[in-house]
Amino acid sequence: MKAVIQRAIDANVTVDGTETGAIDYGLVVLAGVTHDDTEEDADYLADKLVNLRIFDDENGKMNHSLKETGGKVLSISQFTLYADTRKGRRPNYLNAAKPEQAASLYDYLNQRIEQHGIAVETGEFGAMMNVQLTNSGPVTIILDTKDR
Repeated sequence: MKAVIQRAIDANVTVDGTETGAIDYGLVVLAGVTHDDTEEDADYLADKLVNLRIFDDENGKMNHSLKETGGKVLSISQFTLYADTRKGRRPNYLNAAKPEQAASLYDYLNQRIEQHGIAVETGEFGAMMNVQLTNSGPVTIILDTKDR
């Protein structure tokens, strides 16, 4: 699994003009699934997300985690994280998992984050979504479970 995480002051996602999720402080997580990902990958990613020390302490140093700050997660499914752009000008998405597998692992990831005591808001899997956020810092980090 891959995730692009952005520390956000606020964020929301809409589908067809209707807001489906919003947070006032926390992380925006763009999560992608590939063919050989498992629940173990989602477990690792959830644990990493909630415990990364990327929120400021009283001295302005990134020293606190999502768990410590009481922040929330706005989770967005993002198959385009597995785009292959090596040939031509049109990306292919053959490395992205099929929708059934991806939806299942994406839902599992969100459940695992919630089991850590973090509130999770989401978009709509497979829908065309508009995501707005105020990136704080800016802090943007890429996580890939294959890098562990």
